[in-house]
Amino acid sequence: MTALPGETPGTDDAPAEDAPAAPAPGGGADGPSPDGPTAGPDAAEAPEAATGGAAGADAVDVVAEAASASSEEPPEAVEESAKTEKPSEAANSSVASADGSAAEETSETSADGSESAEASEDGSESAEASADGSETAEGSADAAPAAELSEAQAELAAQRELRERIEKRKAEKAAPISAGGGLSGTAADLLAAVRAVESGEKAGTAFFARTAPAPTPAPASPRPATAQPPRPAVPEVPAPQAASPEALEAVRAVLAQGGAPEALARPAVDALGEQAAELLRTDPWHLLAVSGVRPEQADGFARALLGSECGPDDGRRTAALVGRLLEQAALRGHTALDAAAVRTALAGHAVRDPDAAVLNAVEEGVALLFGEGGDAEPDETDAEDGEQDEDGVREADPTADADAAPVRMLLGLDRYALAEESLVDGLARLVNTCEKTADWTEAAAGAPSPSAAELIRTVASAGLVVHSGGEAARAEPAALIAAARGLGLRAVGAAHSEDGRRRLAAATGDPATAVTLAGLLSGAQGPGRDEDGALALDLLVVLDAPQLDVEGAAVLVEALADGARLVLSGDPGVLGSAGAGRVFADVLAARACPQVVSRTPDPGPIGELVSGIGIGELNQVDAPGKEVVIVPVRDAGEAVHRTVQLVADSVPRAFSIPAEETQVITVGHGGAAGTRALNEALKQRLNPGPGRFGGFDPGDRVVHVPAPGRAVPGVVRSADGEGLHLDCGGASVVVPQERVESSVRHGWALSAHQAAGMRWPAAVVVLPGDAAQGLSRPWVYTAFGRGERHLSVVHGADRALPHAVAEVPAQERTTRLRPLLEALLTPDAGSPTG
Repeated sequence: MTALPGETPGTDDAPAEDAPAAPAPGGGADGPSPDGPTAGPDAAEAPEAATGGAAGADAVDVVAEAASASSEEPPEAVEESAKTEKPSEAANSSVASADGSAAEETSETSADGSESAEASEDGSESAEASADGSETAEGSADAAPAAELSEAQAELAAQRELRERIEKRKAEKAAPISAGGGLSGTAADLLAAVRAVESGEKAGTAFFARTAPAPTPAPASPRPATAQPPRPAVPEVPAPQAASPEALEAVRAVLAQGGAPEALARPAVDALGEQAAELLRTDPWHLLAVSGVRPEQADGFARALLGSECGPDDGRRTAALVGRLLEQAALRGHTALDAAAVRTALAGHAVRDPDAAVLNAVEEGVALLFGEGGDAEPDETDAEDGEQDEDGVREADPTADADAAPVRMLLGLDRYALAEESLVDGLARLVNTCEKTADWTEAAAGAPSPSAAELIRTVASAGLVVHSGGEAARAEPAALIAAARGLGLRAVGAAHSEDGRRRLAAATGDPATAVTLAGLLSGAQGPGRDEDGALALDLLVVLDAPQLDVEGAAVLVEALADGARLVLSGDPGVLGSAGAGRVFADVLAARACPQVVSRTPDPGPIGELVSGIGIGELNQVDAPGKEVVIVPVRDAGEAVHRTVQLVADSVPRAFSIPAEETQVITVGHGGAAGTRALNEALKQRLNPGPGRFGGFDPGDRVVHVPAPGRAVPGVVRSADGEGLHLDCGGASVVVPQERVESSVRHGWALSAHQAAGMRWPAAVVVLPGDAAQGLSRPWVYTAFGRGERHLSVVHGADRALPHAVAEVPAQERTTRLRPLLEALLTPDAGSPTG
């Protein structure tokens, strides 16, 4: 690896100034500050931790938040409270950082040293939502005008549809779940067990026995591609209703009475609804549902409103804290937390009886209780003889069988629990309703590679298949789609990003075969829906599957008709989803379906380098064409200066790659060499201007986040009364003025999570000296793989880089999906091929 012509790592030119640090949110015990984290596009990040291994990860993540609160003076009096409203789900997408601080100019690493931004595959990048100011789903969802259904609105519509189904299921708890309209089999058994624990009918360890779903008759042969019904019109997603003046005024009055800033009125109404004032008056800890409000601030607000009526063990307070802990965990990718870790965190928040607090949260419906491991169904005698703690969470019988596997008790939010169960139910349906006697031998014989042929043969006899491989392996799903369409099947591939869709379309040679996931679910792309409302598809191939979170996966699978085939394809080495869950990794680990591992290597020096990183080796590769270049730097200022030099001068001169086709990737948004500082310096060099449109000028490269977890690169074209006009991959997008600040950022420099699923002709990866805690093998693997023709590494991390590659693997996320999927195992399901 060599230096580019003209790249002398000296200091003859003055380095770009570091971006000034933004103030941390203020506020003390008397009330929250309005300067807390705001919704922003940096939330397109996935949760990850800097430490390798999963042991104790939950406790580290959760206890970190409690660390600062433990020193706060607890409220003076203790009094039992009435049952409270369930904390708003809006808090999930925008909460303060794990330790209570939301200082913006930090790297993506949380204060406890663990990152809150990686998927199941990672252990490094911190959640943008934590370090940088978390983003709200509401704040970014309204980026497109209401008159036309955008991808963002469609994605939110799909999420709203899932939540409506969840609410319907909650309303029908006492009734049996009808087939096809809800949960069945294993998922229904699990839900029944949860309710039994909640109601006290069974002990916490009395869990159901998992059995594989009974197979159902195979459907008739797939329908030909020409027999598609007309696409129904997609209903328009209504624009969010503005808060009424009366509601705002009522909330301002309550906030003023509690000593909180009136600026929180609108966010409070957005999070809690029109009844926000009454909710806050009766339960002041509902304020934790507002982005940026920390527990100690909510405590001060409650003391001002309730006086001696509140205390550290107030049921309203403890329920809100449990909900917040689970919401924070979801930002780090977990769909559940170990109950012991939650109790430890509650103790750090001055809760004197954490066991009772956990039990109260379960009784109030704030959290659901689950068991993992141990005997699936202990007999009644054992259940009666055993002793439980007061919260019903732990088995404490000293005479219990020493050989019995321990039961791990988990707490989770109902939205993720039901999403996981719905996903398992849908996958079981696809596995059992697929025609398994199809003969695709002739199609496989014409495949362009042995791995593609193996994939075609495997999909012919299975309703669910997992395909794994690197960038070059994307040609294999493309060959599968072409073969299936040649057989008269309705087959498409769905990518995470518009860039991925374009690459897939180029590989298949037919633009109609490639869609984005958001476009497919909205009906804006793809074949539309059939008369039953299911996607009119016989085969769906999901590329970039590691970016699929559990809620999105549940919506997608439920939209597939009986008999459809689903292929999840992706690179297991990259960073995972920005949302909660680790669907791709869990399906792989459960081995509940056939797996095809590609034998197609990524070509060239960049492919060789990235392949070595994937197995924990940082090798020096021969790069005769200077495909890989290392640029050493001594500090963050020099890193910014060299990055600008590479993008503006060196790469265009040496490789004829213009600056607009070079992407800068760095570890975090804050810090002296984070995305903010780099974007400021790159704008000054490449497109200087006054920023007259909310900080943006025509020609600025930006990243638009229409919904949490989705980063869409674009270019500013103009601005008017409607908002900021962007060109996002050829599509015109108008971001309303009130959403610009929360959903648009400059995009010359991105984080690795934002760049996942996309590639550019050239990539410049910036590793300043303070990036050590943000580095992991999946982060390096993802960042280094974004360049197609050239990769420059601005390297100031010294030994932290090889250490991360060799010693910091992906950190596990706590989910329930894998054990649920393992109930689907069949004798021939888990054998990898290829």
